[in-house]
Amino acid sequence: MSLVVVGLNHQTSPLELRERLVFSEKALPQALLRLHKELGGAGVVILSTCNRVEAYANSPSDTSELAEGIRRFLSAWHGIEETAFNDMLYEHDDDNAAGHLFRVAASLDSLVVGETQILGQVHDAYLLAKSEQTTDKIINALFQRAFSVAKEVRTKTGVGAGKVSVSSVAVDLATSIFMELEGKTVLVIGSGDMGELTLQSLVAHGAARVLVANRSQEHARVLAEARGGEPMGLSDLRHHLHRADIVISSTASPEFILEPKDFQEALKRRGQAPVCVIDIAVPRDINPDVGLLDNVYLYNVDDLKRVVAQNLEARRKAVEEGLAIVERGMGQFGDWLRSLVAEPAIRSMAGELEAIRSREVEKTLSALPELTEKQREEIDRLSKRLVNNILQRPMSGLKREIAHHDPKTVLHLVKRLFGLEDSR
Repeated sequence: MSLVVVGLNHQTSPLELRERLVFSEKALPQALLRLHKELGGAGVVILSTCNRVEAYANSPSDTSELAEGIRRFLSAWHGIEETAFNDMLYEHDDDNAAGHLFRVAASLDSLVVGETQILGQVHDAYLLAKSEQTTDKIINALFQRAFSVAKEVRTKTGVGAGKVSVSSVAVDLATSIFMELEGKTVLVIGSGDMGELTLQSLVAHGAARVLVANRSQEHARVLAEARGGEPMGLSDLRHHLHRADIVISSTASPEFILEPKDFQEALKRRGQAPVCVIDIAVPRDINPDVGLLDNVYLYNVDDLKRVVAQNLEARRKAVEEGLAIVERGMGQFGDWLRSLVAEPAIRSMAGELEAIRSREVEKTLSALPELTEKQREEIDRLSKRLVNNILQRPMSGLKREIAHHDPKTVLHLVKRLFGLEDSR
């Protein structure tokens, strides 16, 4: 079996490329099914967030074939030549693929190390793939192990201490502009988790008024009421933009929802008072040319790195402890993965012994016609228990040897000892 992950993230590629390769929530089910089919029925999961796009796959194919298939799929699905992103993709296989996912799920590979949202995103990506029936035994075990490792990192280290969310970083940015947030008006565009968390953090730091704009008036109303704010539809956004000191945008729109002309008009009505705009959507919601305007301070997810670097330094020891946990989990998963090589030989051994058991029991029962049906069943059960007990230790030993030695050498010896030269 070959396990591989191919992807890119905030460390290897710019926002401009990630937003071209992102999978919308609506498109993901179809994308999963297509990738599953194009890889010959391989087990697959696609993880697509604002900071990363990754495809995990497992099949009997060679890892290089799997990786190449994923690259072709990304190119064809998004209509982008492979040359535009190939140099920015990373590729990991087998143990290293597992280790990568463990780091991602444990938030050790996040833009904001220690943030909690990524684990939920990994979990959702896995559940979607499972519901679309694109996972397999290896993929299921990989993701279950990732959740376990992430939980251990979270509970046994201080990696989650301090400011560990995009929302907290957004507050730092807004504070750097306004010095203090008391009396400021916050406009949240989109009512998703990211926007809600950022709004919550800003209000906790003194923001006085809240405006919530969403395509769904009902969603806007629910979020606004929770913060004592004012809801509105996206169609009303431009009429109220001038009221906002801080704008947070996080929608799933495939196109810009605000342009420079919208802010130019808003600035006139504000008397050129400064505006902090935090666009944490991928693809972006705000035309980047907005950042060229005087008195508009526009930040996107990649602009958060400066603040993030300070937070990471404060948790360096916790990160090292988390990586040690990941390393142990990676070794355990790798041992299990290699032990699967023994399964065909184990099945052959079990088949050979079962044939012998069945044949000998049949001879014995034929020689004892006076036995009752209950006695015959008891003899059959006894023989099965004996065979299972005999097999248990060799099976465990075989898996252990394969995990720590060359599988081909171990299997060759076992096949010769048990007369299984033809087993596959």
